[in-house]
Amino acid sequence: MTVLRASSASRVSTSRSRISASRVALAGGIALSSVVLLSGPAFAHVSVQPQGEAAKGGYATVNIKVPNERDDASTVKLEVSFPLDHPLASVMPQPVPGWKAEVTRSKLSKPLELHGKKINEAVSKVTWTADGSKIGPGQFQQFPLSLGQLPEDADQLVLKAIQTYDNKEVVRWIEEQKEGAEEPQSPAPVLKLSAASEDHHGGAAPSASASAGADKKDGHDGKAGHDGQETASADSSDTTARILGVIGILAGVAGVAFGVLAGRRRSA
Repeated sequence: MTVLRASSASRVSTSRSRISASRVALAGGIALSSVVLLSGPAFAHVSVQPQGEAAKGGYATVNIKVPNERDDASTVKLEVSFPLDHPLASVMPQPVPGWKAEVTRSKLSKPLELHGKKINEAVSKVTWTADGSKIGPGQFQQFPLSLGQLPEDADQLVLKAIQTYDNKEVVRWIEEQKEGAEEPQSPAPVLKLSAASEDHHGGAAPSASASAGADKKDGHDGKAGHDGQETASADSSDTTARILGVIGILAGVAGVAFGVLAGRRRSA
């Protein structure tokens, strides 16, 4: 009788241990899936990222970051529009191998004064078209721009973008974020502006040649920005580190759980 009771208790303990292990594994799987799902959208949007400071009243170098969201199509065109209510007299694209850049200017209803001169038109759009290159599935591309003079009466610039794929699909990144509301499905890239610096000089042109052109046209000095590949590497390393950290935590939890189960089995 005593043997039967011990055997029954052992089977109950083993059953409970298996249930506990299943719950731990399920919880770990859910947590890992949540991390992957939550981290995914951060790479899906077209975004604008300043290299260094983007100060009010100054100049800045920014990267327009364009990820490819499709598994069966490649990005072949990008259009980025600039607000004319806060016009930028100087918008210069850095050459990107395999892409052709076109700058569109529009007349202003109110002339813009820059370096003592009145400017009647400003850049309203920059269009990049594939010319021997594409952004394939699982890839992204950065398009550097030198911007100036940034407005002094705004905290941010909304740069609406249109992304075109080689299967003729068009994605419009034009929805503006409303305060207190959830992020829209296709948010427009937003360039946040920092407080004005004393010398009114933000980031420089992305290359020596672009910087020289900016100095001649706009009369300002620049500092060399980081290469687009370095920015991409930093983004990738940071994301990988976060995901590996979460996986490590889940593995640790699973290890502890199985250690407890092993101990119970030995005691049984």
